[in-house]
Amino acid sequence: MSLDLATVRRIAVLARIGLEEDEAERLRQDLNTILGWIEQLNEVDVEGVAPLTGAAQMALKMREDVVADGGYPELVLANAPERIGDYFAVPKVVE
Repeated sequence: MSLDLATVRRIAVLARIGLEEDEAERLRQDLNTILGWIEQLNEVDVEGVAPLTGAAQMALKMREDVVADGGYPELVLANAPERIGDYFAVPKVVE
């Protein structure tokens, strides 16, 4: 499939893309390249490959929902500009 300049201009109008005359040819070439890649995908043999519509069919690994402090406050606060004990110190924002 190959697009002509009139089709490219129509696509630009429908997509509400401002297209200058000198840009139309470059865009036509780019779109034709993309359509060429899509035609190559049509040549791939997908016989016996089940379609995948998303990750919804996959079973997710579950873990126990446990509240924890992380267990390593020194590593977490190592780059903190200021700290008070095991907490970040921040400037007061409400008076």
